[in-house]
Amino acid sequence: MSRVRLQDLEKSFNKTSVVHGLSLEIHEGEFFSLLGPSGCGKTTTLRMIAGFETPEHGKIFFNNEEVTFKKPSARNTGMVFQNYALFPHLTVFENVAFGLQARKIPPAEMRPRVQEALQLVEMAGMESRPVTQLSGGQQQRVALARALAIRPAILLLDEPLSNLDAQLRKSTRAELKRLQRRLGITTIYVTHDQEEALALSDRMAVMNHGVLQQIGTPQEIYNAPQNLFVMNFIGSCNVLRGRIAEQRESFVLVVHEGGQIEIPRLNRTIAPAGAAVTIAFRPEHVRVTRDPASAKTTGDEIVFNGLWQTAEFAGAHWLVAVLVAGTRCFARMTPEEAQSILGAGFEALPVGERVALHIAGKNVRLLEAE
Repeated sequence: MSRVRLQDLEKSFNKTSVVHGLSLEIHEGEFFSLLGPSGCGKTTTLRMIAGFETPEHGKIFFNNEEVTFKKPSARNTGMVFQNYALFPHLTVFENVAFGLQARKIPPAEMRPRVQEALQLVEMAGMESRPVTQLSGGQQQRVALARALAIRPAILLLDEPLSNLDAQLRKSTRAELKRLQRRLGITTIYVTHDQEEALALSDRMAVMNHGVLQQIGTPQEIYNAPQNLFVMNFIGSCNVLRGRIAEQRESFVLVVHEGGQIEIPRLNRTIAPAGAAVTIAFRPEHVRVTRDPASAKTTGDEIVFNGLWQTAEFAGAHWLVAVLVAGTRCFARMTPEEAQSILGAGFEALPVGERVALHIAGKNVRLLEAE
């Protein structure tokens, strides 16, 4: 196993910056995800770690050894590409053995190592089958077995589940997590799928336009996003614009188009008085009531008055839309919560009826205005 450290990495293509000033450390034996939208620089970062791209500035360390300019074959990393990069004219065995042959592993040692790798991914007994006769999920396992057969210190995965259907993707990611835990191998995983990253990662880094936005555990990233991009990208959120009017020891007074609210400080860093801020909260943290006249912000609960818009049934939950000071906000409610508002028959409320949104103060984020 290896620890990976990236120090001030810079990379451009055609004078366009793809990775800018990236520094982070990945712990030994950790499942670490690079997460972000297409074009954010996550795959380029992975390819620099693998040695397929060279940074224009900065350094890459495995443990305490600099590997910035080492060839891929000298880095002891195994990589699974998004399209798997299997050789269609070769059998399962020949594909898995390819990396071992390149390393000139003797045939007597090669066969047991291929079989060991295939057993790890539950593909034993399929050695002689052409890869063109395999399903997408099976091809993904062969690609993973090929990466594991060389016994790498670091496993690099570039969106390996993106070509699988939704159900297979979920079952395969559970197997991948189990396998990584069993082997204890340092794993760096690239994805744009937030659910995937949250489910798999010990820690994760969120990137945008080549810049690191936040790094932390899935719980830290989801529950305490440091900016609006992270909060919007990891899940969904409601956004109201405001300005800080006053700061006190226990709360911050924020003025917005619908009035003013007191938001608990909770030891958070707050912008100075007069600064524009974004008030953000997630739909699943919102409770809706039909008695806005008696709904007041008290203690740790924040209340926004609004006008009812729509309620949509989405299977496991209802998605309710409420207009707050001209901004459409959403609440994700359980069927029981929706029934308490809509009644036993889930009858739609009249559009424009006054309602109140309730959110626990700890679930409201005050973020820098963008």
